[in-house]
Amino acid sequence: MKTVYFIRHAKSSWEDPGLMDIERPLNDRGLRDAPFMAKLIKGKNVVADKLVSSPANRAFTTSTYFAKELNIPEQAIVIRKEIYHAYPEQVFNIIENLDPSDNVVFIFGHNPCFTSLANVFSDEYIPNVPTCGIVTVEGDVDNWKDFKANGKLKEFYFPKQYF
Repeated sequence: MKTVYFIRHAKSSWEDPGLMDIERPLNDRGLRDAPFMAKLIKGKNVVADKLVSSPANRAFTTSTYFAKELNIPEQAIVIRKEIYHAYPEQVFNIIENLDPSDNVVFIFGHNPCFTSLANVFSDEYIPNVPTCGIVTVEGDVDNWKDFKANGKLKEFYFPKQYF
C-alpha cells in the first residue's frame, strides 16, 4: 500500500505587495490552520516516510508544521522546485520516482494543481481544495509507477470543517 497526502499550503498573506509570489508568508489564519491540521494528522497516528514541498515560502512553512508534529527534522523536507506552478503531470513524475521504500509521502503545494490532482482520484467532483486542505490518496500498489492508475481518494479534510 502506498499513500500520498496532498496538502495545499495554508492561507498566505498579500499584505506586502512588493514581495514576489514565491516569498509570500502565511497570514494569521494560515498560522492558525497549519499547526491545527498537522495535529489532526498526528492524531490519526500517521507515520510519514517523506515530506516533499514546493519552494514557495507559504508551502515550505506549512510543511514545517507537519514535520514538527510528525517528528521529522525540518532539514529532511525535500524541496522540489517543479511543484511551484506545477501541472498534475509534473507531480505524477515526482510520485513515480519516489524511493520504493517510501510508503507514506506528504506533498505540499498549490492550486489549481492540487484540486486537479484530487479530482483524478475522486469519484465525485471536488470544486476546490481550500488552503491547508488535505487530500489523502491510497493505492494498493507496491510500485510508485502504478500509483496514478490505482490510487483512490480516501479522505479530504480542510480547516473550515473545524472552524
